[in-house]
Amino acid sequence: MRILHIMGTLDPAAGGPSQSVRVLMSYASIGYVGEVVTFDDPGSPWLKTLIFPVHPLGPVGSTYGYNNRLVPWIKANRHRFDGIIVNGLWQYCGLAARRALAGTNTPYMVFTHGMLDPYFKHAFPLKHAKKWPYWLLSEYWNLRGAYRVLFTSEAEKHLAEQSFWLHRWNPYVVPYGAKGPAGDPQAMKQIFFNQCPQVKDKRYLLFLGRIHRKKGCDLLVEAFAKVAATDPQLHLVMAGPDQQQWSAELQQTAASAGIADRIHWPGMATGDAKWGAFYGAEAFILPSHQENFGIAVAEAMACGTPVLLSDKVNIAEEIAADGAGFMEQDTLDGTLRLLQRWIATSPQDRQQMADQALRSFNQRYDMQQTAKTIIRLFEAAIQRS
Repeated sequence: MRILHIMGTLDPAAGGPSQSVRVLMSYASIGYVGEVVTFDDPGSPWLKTLIFPVHPLGPVGSTYGYNNRLVPWIKANRHRFDGIIVNGLWQYCGLAARRALAGTNTPYMVFTHGMLDPYFKHAFPLKHAKKWPYWLLSEYWNLRGAYRVLFTSEAEKHLAEQSFWLHRWNPYVVPYGAKGPAGDPQAMKQIFFNQCPQVKDKRYLLFLGRIHRKKGCDLLVEAFAKVAATDPQLHLVMAGPDQQQWSAELQQTAASAGIADRIHWPGMATGDAKWGAFYGAEAFILPSHQENFGIAVAEAMACGTPVLLSDKVNIAEEIAADGAGFMEQDTLDGTLRLLQRWIATSPQDRQQMADQALRSFNQRYDMQQTAKTIIRLFEAAIQRS
């Protein structure tokens, strides 16, 4: 099965969609063979190490990513693919796919990646109002024209219907997750400690993701300041790219609370350093205000690391029910309770949660099942055509 992914960027700093496509492209052994076309600049450094074919048609001059080369490229190459996946919304990718494939028998699907969550409508009402014309003129029809619109959970599928009153498409919930690590955990931990030597031989909780207001980073720093005295040996690692230039303000909050030496900011951790960060952590924590899935959550669980999540992480409820982590509200009090509950948990119970985290990952979040499901969907589409 040959599959083309269309997306704005493969930059790892862009978050989950980039990572998910990279993982899907690693399953050639089960028949998931594909290529990616992006708006990236051909000179982008993150393209140099990829082992699958990428066609960077950029650079582009806006976040929307209009590119007059994309439609002709899809038309010229669509015959090489059994199906096409558009990753994300609000960029030219979806409109280009619909235009290029109109009147053909090549099916396309849209992976929304949480971009229809009503959180954005409430958090940014002016931006949402500006999206309405584009929704009516283009984005809604991109989804209507798709063979399937893909969601990563039932919660995401239902939430998507709350963003705009005009919402008719063919939804499908696919299993989703991550690909687990391969290698020696001790060696990976050492690689991370080379990047963040402050926590070598120390106990720490890990946040790994974009330093972004949506992720609740301020709640985490403030809550950690409130509990720090109750567990003086516990540290907090805030690993990730700072796209909003926010970390200096958060570091000042930590300094004002007298705990600057216990919160560490190693920047973005990738590859073995990322896996080492998970392996070395007591628990992974994500007090996000909106998370349709959270690939880092699944990655932590793949390392046998318990997860402490807000109730706005769409898979938090099932993880808490499995006994692989805790769930609380996405508020300061909720984040504080996550930390307090973890500190109060006995070593024996922590180990049981760690064991359950790995079991839950294997049962629920192995990304290979995503690849198999996408293959089956496109096979069904081909049979119908």
